Amino acid sequence: MADSADVAAAVSSQPPGGAEEEQGVGSGGGLTDAQREVLERCLHALKHAQTDSHTLAALLLITRLCPASQLDKPTLRRIFEAMGLNLPARLLVTAVRGTETSGLPQHELLSLGTALLAALSTDPDMASYPQLLTTIPLLLGIVANASKDTSPRASLDEAMAADCYQVLTAVCALPRGPEQLLSRGAVPALCQAVKQNQTLSRERGLALLGCLLSGKTKDKAWSKHPEELRALLVGLSKDFCQSKDQARLDMCSQLVQFLPPVGVSVGVSVESDELKGVVSSMWGVLRPMMQAKLTPRQIGPILVLSACLLDIYGWELAGPPKFCCLLVNRACVEVRMGLEEPPGTELRPELQHTLTGCYRIMEAAIEQACSAALSQTAAPPQSHTSSLSLQQSRQVLRVLEEAFSAVIYHLQQVDPSQYGDPFIFATFRSLCSWLAEETSCLKEEVTGLLSFLIGYTRSHMRGESPELGLSDWMDEMSISEERGAWTGKKPLRYLLPALCHLSAEEGPRKVLLTLDTPALLVDFLSQSWTSLKEKSGVVSGRDPSMETACSALLNFTVTEPERVRKDPCFRTLEAFLSEALPVLVHKPRLLVLAANFCTLGLMMGRLKSAPSESVEAGQRRFFSSALRFLRGALDSGSSPPSIKVSVGWEESWDEAAELWRLGLQALGGCVRAQPWIAALVREEGWLKHMLAMLGQCSALPDQQTQAALEEALCAVAERCPLCKREIGDMMARSDKGALGCMRNLKKLVGVK
Repeated sequence: MADSADVAAAVSSQPPGGAEEEQGVGSGGGLTDAQREVLERCLHALKHAQTDSHTLAALLLITRLCPASQLDKPTLRRIFEAMGLNLPARLLVTAVRGTETSGLPQHELLSLGTALLAALSTDPDMASYPQLLTTIPLLLGIVANASKDTSPRASLDEAMAADCYQVLTAVCALPRGPEQLLSRGAVPALCQAVKQNQTLSRERGLALLGCLLSGKTKDKAWSKHPEELRALLVGLSKDFCQSKDQARLDMCSQLVQFLPPVGVSVGVSVESDELKGVVSSMWGVLRPMMQAKLTPRQIGPILVLSACLLDIYGWELAGPPKFCCLLVNRACVEVRMGLEEPPGTELRPELQHTLTGCYRIMEAAIEQACSAALSQTAAPPQSHTSSLSLQQSRQVLRVLEEAFSAVIYHLQQVDPSQYGDPFIFATFRSLCSWLAEETSCLKEEVTGLLSFLIGYTRSHMRGESPELGLSDWMDEMSISEERGAWTGKKPLRYLLPALCHLSAEEGPRKVLLTLDTPALLVDFLSQSWTSLKEKSGVVSGRDPSMETACSALLNFTVTEPERVRKDPCFRTLEAFLSEALPVLVHKPRLLVLAANFCTLGLMMGRLKSAPSESVEAGQRRFFSSALRFLRGALDSGSSPPSIKVSVGWEESWDEAAELWRLGLQALGGCVRAQPWIAALVREEGWLKHMLAMLGQCSALPDQQTQAALEEALCAVAERCPLCKREIGDMMARSDKGALGCMRNLKKLVGVK
């Protein structure tokens, strides 16, 4: 084996001009002139080394005379280019295999290989080299101490551990770094290192795992390695429960990273019970912490961890109702203190993070309090549950109202230049969750904020705000019901339930009309329909947001007929529905959306006058599809003869029944306004089908269904003599059927 003395002699024998020939790329950073001269000679020796022994000796000499901390990046790059980028990997492979061809002990090979890689990884460009990425499994094996060799030389010293973590951390910082580490087994290796309490595993390994379990790789990591991550979480929760005072406060922020993502399966019942136990034990520690006197900086991590635990199991494990009220109250106080600042005040990032956690507690409290208020006669809450009494729910709603008053105040100060700020989105989203349940409180303030709410959602719909920060925030905070990529439609999705309520009230509706809200909803429907079709090439998955948008548009259609007649966006909507409804008629899983589209189109159709020229193809296509759709809801039973909900509609009847009845009434209005539709009713076979069914069967599902059918049949009889005759003939033949119970229709067609 050659040593550093061999190479020192070789270096000293080089011609004096050698240093000048090799110089020029890097100056050596903080080196003295003597060190730079030795460095240049070593670089020359590296380039002309005949064996690995000469290369290693030159590197050892460099590391002794020129510490890496004194070398700048250009100089480091020259060193690695001189030695060859494959050398560190060869050193690690040689050490792991235990071959003695190098002449160096295994530990020295590992130490030198990891040191070289650590230096190499300080340059982000070099950290992404394939030669470095191939060493990741070897480095992970070192930090996890996966070797079965239990001799002293197999132990991990701190310097080597630091070098390994330096490389792994540098790779993790690359754009695709977390995915590179995940695919190369980082999660199980790091979990093993923490479990065995290996050198620096608590200081550096947990931090690295935290990065892998935050953002885009969180779901994938839990899906691939649920057992290892559950075991890690169990261990960390035990440490949390056994820690004291400040250490426990510090662990609150750390634990947030290691909780499983919401909505991702983490195992079967046994593992789920284990996870429940972990969450329950954490709540047991958090409750006395929440009741203690805490500074704003101390309570922040506690509130954020509480919010994350609520995301997983809701209020089920949080504790008794009294504690739940306390938790909500503390969160609301923090929101009021944080947001009720003079205009122009910038909130520090730490406070924004705390307030975001508070918002999630408030969102969870809204549903809990509203459900308790609505179910006053429900069974008394069992012990150890978080079910609120009516008095407690009213108390929670009061403190929530005060907190959302502060939220509204803060949003009133927002400038359009801030629309891409993730914290503004978090604040907006929280307010929307409250407005979805409660629009009667703070009505004037909410109406005054509508200009911001619509402007904010429209800006994102049009892509006028930078989305990258919001996308990253959604990933980090696990905020996404769809668990999909961020789109500009998301803000409007959260606002839609509130718009459904507000469009039904005259004051807010007038403001919404001045903001051109119907056009925004039509754009949303069109974009959502396009993305729905593109997901799998065919329409398949249900999108409740589209149904809610239809409900809001339906409110405008019912209450603002003149706006519907004059606003161009409603003509755009008609054209859209004429294209979409024929597709939906054949999609059973989207029946409720089809019912919305059908009813909305018919409600608009009744406001139109008869066309002066020929009927447009789009209009004919829509009404033909609507008639086929409405006809499919009911079916005749054989024994006893009765009319029942058809098999295809049974599952969705609770949601679709009212829309179906409203659609039939609107069909009657369409026939009266546009008599040509009456002829279509005969051509499409709707009238024949309904008369046959009503004539054979003695009973309809309910009185409302009978009234809706009678309304449509009366309109058809009024506008079409042929239809009137067919109805009269059927009523005369089957006086005892369901048709015979329709008195207004009997009178109209002249049947006694």
